[in-house]
Amino acid sequence: MRAIVTVIGSDKVGIIASICSLLSKYNVNILDISQTLLQECFTMVMLVDCSACTISFADLALALKAQGEEMVLSVRIQREEIFDAMHRI
Repeated sequence: MRAIVTVIGSDKVGIIASICSLLSKYNVNILDISQTLLQECFTMVMLVDCSACTISFADLALALKAQGEEMVLSVRIQREEIFDAMHRI
């Protein structure tokens, strides 16, 4: 199953490393990644493969949210089909 991870917040050292480490810990593969700075606001969107994830999708979402809260970031994950449906015109 593929999913979209979004990260938004103030730029600081270690954001990408922290999120990628957490995903790696649970055997989630990063398929594509895009990140940019809008002035001092960091934004990142990742396409990930959760098919070999070692925890449930709900637990992964909670782990990402907790990591984000620790770093004062908004970190969310959505199943790819839900993300696509929400952004279809």
